[in-house]
Amino acid sequence: NSDTPPPALLPYNVTKAGIANMAGSLAQMLAGKGIRANSVAPGPIWTPLIPATMPAEQVESFGGEVPLARAGQPAELAPVYVMLASDEASYVSGARIAVTGGKPIL
Repeated sequence: NSDTPPPALLPYNVTKAGIANMAGSLAQMLAGKGIRANSVAPGPIWTPLIPATMPAEQVESFGGEVPLARAGQPAELAPVYVMLASDEASYVSGARIAVTGGKPIL
């Protein structure tokens, strides 16, 4: 996530921080129109990017550093997006939701 950016992924890191700030700004700009804006900050999630950007020995332990001691799966993020899009989240706007396996974000 944008709070602990790995140096090898500089362009990716910039986009993650930009998305978080864009969501906060959009939430304020669009609130008067009844539009909510939020972002999701995933922790270590298993995607094709992982083996493509890491040595094999790091891939094996990927995700082990978070309190849940494993990488998350993309399907574990889906309920967060569904909740944010639902009426149950009608008062949630400008938020960054951490899906990090227990690792706090700032």
